[in-house]
Amino acid sequence: MSPTPWHAQSGESVVSALQSDQERGLQSDEADQRRRRYGSNEITSTPPPSTWSIAVLQLKDPMNLMLVAVAAVSIAIGEVPTAIVVAVLVVLNIVLGTRQELKARASVDALAKMQTPQARVIRDGNLIQLDATELVPGDIIQVEAGDIIAADGRLLASTTLETQEAALTGESTPIPKDPKTLENEDIPLGDRSNLVFQNTSVTRGTATMVVTETGMQTQIGQIASMLSAVAPGKSPLQRELDSLTKLLGIIAWTAVIVIVVIGLIRGQDLTTLLLLGIAMGVSAIPTGLPTFVQAMLAYGARQLADAKAVVKNLTDVETLGATSAINSDKTGTLTMNQMTVRSLYVHSRWYTVDGEGYAKAGRITQVAGETPPDFTLLAYGLCLDSDATVSDSGVVVGDPTEAALVVLAAKIGADAPLTRRTYPRVATVPFDSAYKFMATYHHLEVDGESQFVELVKGGPDVVLARCSSAFLPGRRQVPIEEVRDELTAANQSMSEKGLRVLAFAVRRLDGREDAVVADPMSFVEDLTFVGMAGIIDPLRPEAIDSVRTAHRAGIEVRMITGDHAITAAAIGAELGLGPGAVGGAELQAMTDDELSAALPNLHVFGRVTPQDKLRLVDVMQSGGAVVAMTGDAVNDAAALKKADIGVAMGSGSEVTKQAGKMVLTDDNFGTLITAITLGRNIYGKIVSYIRYQMSKLFSLVLLFLAASIFNINEGVALTPLMVLFQHFFITLFPVAVIMLDPPPPDLMNKPPRDPKLPIAHRSAVAQWLAYGVLQFAVTLAAMLLAPGEMSTTEANVPMTTAFVVLSLGSIFAGLTMRRDPESGLVPPVLGAVKILTIPTVVTVFAVEAGVLQDLLMTTSLTGAQWLVCLGWSLIIPVVVELEKAIRRHRIARAPAPLPATTAVAPARARHSSEGGTITR
Repeated sequence: MSPTPWHAQSGESVVSALQSDQERGLQSDEADQRRRRYGSNEITSTPPPSTWSIAVLQLKDPMNLMLVAVAAVSIAIGEVPTAIVVAVLVVLNIVLGTRQELKARASVDALAKMQTPQARVIRDGNLIQLDATELVPGDIIQVEAGDIIAADGRLLASTTLETQEAALTGESTPIPKDPKTLENEDIPLGDRSNLVFQNTSVTRGTATMVVTETGMQTQIGQIASMLSAVAPGKSPLQRELDSLTKLLGIIAWTAVIVIVVIGLIRGQDLTTLLLLGIAMGVSAIPTGLPTFVQAMLAYGARQLADAKAVVKNLTDVETLGATSAINSDKTGTLTMNQMTVRSLYVHSRWYTVDGEGYAKAGRITQVAGETPPDFTLLAYGLCLDSDATVSDSGVVVGDPTEAALVVLAAKIGADAPLTRRTYPRVATVPFDSAYKFMATYHHLEVDGESQFVELVKGGPDVVLARCSSAFLPGRRQVPIEEVRDELTAANQSMSEKGLRVLAFAVRRLDGREDAVVADPMSFVEDLTFVGMAGIIDPLRPEAIDSVRTAHRAGIEVRMITGDHAITAAAIGAELGLGPGAVGGAELQAMTDDELSAALPNLHVFGRVTPQDKLRLVDVMQSGGAVVAMTGDAVNDAAALKKADIGVAMGSGSEVTKQAGKMVLTDDNFGTLITAITLGRNIYGKIVSYIRYQMSKLFSLVLLFLAASIFNINEGVALTPLMVLFQHFFITLFPVAVIMLDPPPPDLMNKPPRDPKLPIAHRSAVAQWLAYGVLQFAVTLAAMLLAPGEMSTTEANVPMTTAFVVLSLGSIFAGLTMRRDPESGLVPPVLGAVKILTIPTVVTVFAVEAGVLQDLLMTTSLTGAQWLVCLGWSLIIPVVVELEKAIRRHRIARAPAPLPATTAVAPARARHSSEGGTITR
């Protein structure tokens, strides 16, 4: 059922429909009955999954199930040490996975934990104060500046009411509110000026309202419902590792079947066949893959934390590297969420204002050669025609737009609090959205004498309509008609740049003080125009460079905001986002297919709702994009949860932080680009590790198949514990080398990787297989040519030789495969060599230490035999480096691809030629 359009009904009709009384409110017993019917005015939450349920899901992972099967068979044939080691590995995988999944997904809980405001409620004809949770539909409540709205409601009466709805709609400026009935039912949420919403704040004025919705029926509650309905999907890496695991399972069990069939044909006993199956299974299952990938992602997460980007789940680290589109909220993300005067038009001259946010430091510059400006009358208007205060540390009390005027006054050299104390108000016409201006009356010092002056501030059209004259340079006064066109053009120029324009005017009223006090509104006419101020929520200093870097990296950046499309388009142009701006109403009129087709020409979305943001993410994901969504307000939460990587700002709402997968603790959009860089680097390292690991696994599979087919060493090339020892104590250190390798300098000059291209694509598998064949051939040759008898029941030199060559070959392969196609032997290489000395020493101990000899079935080697093993092992890095050198030579001779930046520029030129910015 569609919600009731309260905004299209009169206040009296709403009160009647809710069976309430504007003067006396609800009776207490009626309120109790409604609370039982509607429930408390709070956000409900869903219970999080239990630890055990998460652990069971981890156990069901195909890789872990295969390892459990291996452990069970090991116990059945008496290979208890092997079973114990495999069981420990399974437990380790489950614990690591469960810890990551236990990260609280408490998006809805966070909504419930938002500070419960108090409400002044009329009950039984008395004004009382209650917790917001006690409210029910039909309650009559009163609000004033500084209050948090306790529930959704329809205004019944208001005086100069403005609310800050950025947390809900994303619009940065306060919204004027009044009880006037709106004729059209189909009005966007941000334009429903006679409604107020839960958890928004009152910045100005007072009002009486009737509660229309509470709890989950409020706009905040509907967002909570959307959060519950959005199921987070697997990351690209999770999906690819799942595919890889299936591939390896097929390879492993196909090999086991081949070995068992061959063994049955030969008449081998069941125990020997099961031992072969265990060894084959352990060698073909990448037992260390989940653990090592988790370790690499954890290392990436620590790097991100150092860069002030905190990820909740480790797999989100690599998702960053696949990001191909960023949907960024404007307010507080790309902008500072601090209203600032950027431009002045005073006495028919232009001035530029610099400085950031609410900092009072800044200059006002003008054209060289002009006479110094006289800002006396403007300064009076800035200080006295506003009520906000701004401390020297930038703390604002009051309306953000007025705060910008106070800061401008400070830059001119006027102290607002001192000016207000020196020149108190004699009379006031408070601001009201009905007439869109504010007027105050004071005794002021002008030109060395005291004068009774009226100061007016308001919308340019309204103020101009009440002016009969205007000041020119030198405060020369001329009829307004002589400069009206000029003033109108100046106003339009500021508006087209996305500035919110306020106009200032004065009137001298000496000797008419009594009449002014009696009826101040009647004197807001025959004014003299002073000037205009253009105000904007300024961009963060790093935002433009960050967008430029994203474009070089082939990442589309779009801005999504609650502001009107014309304002958003101007900011988008300053950022260099790209062509096209569209409003929420027209966005909602598009089908998903139409929106998908239009997206290349749309980079700015204004006046959007939370549902619009969620839909945009969904449409972009359907088109194959890996979407990062940034935001800091409650209205961003559902889209953040749906996005591949939801990025919450550290200063944002708690619900947004819980819904997002990453939190930028410094609110810096540039940190997101840094995080994407780190994500790309980590993914590159994961690819390098999988290349290294898969080459090793292929070599082991081929080694066991060859041993079984040709009956080498009774079909057993290595014992199961030898294979596990390799996974645990040898490959760990080459992985560390890969992890610590610095990123390539041109990382962000390349387009994002194709998320549809799996890790195990054809050319990658061919490379893994080629390197695996190389390691297999070297190991088999060393084994066959080693002196001594082969036996599966006692230690022997050929098996030990194979073990050593495989270990040393793995160490050298890790050094060379840490980069591709770049050489692994170029600096920095000394640190890698230091790390790789550890597994080299471990290999020596595994062969020469008595305890390890008994466990692994190895035997001591002579010095000559060690040198032979070293020689065989060195073949691997030499061949790998030669192959990479050949590929680099081919790449160097191939035509150079167009850089990412040139791919973006022509597209923008084409869009521009088709009609420029599409502004709705």
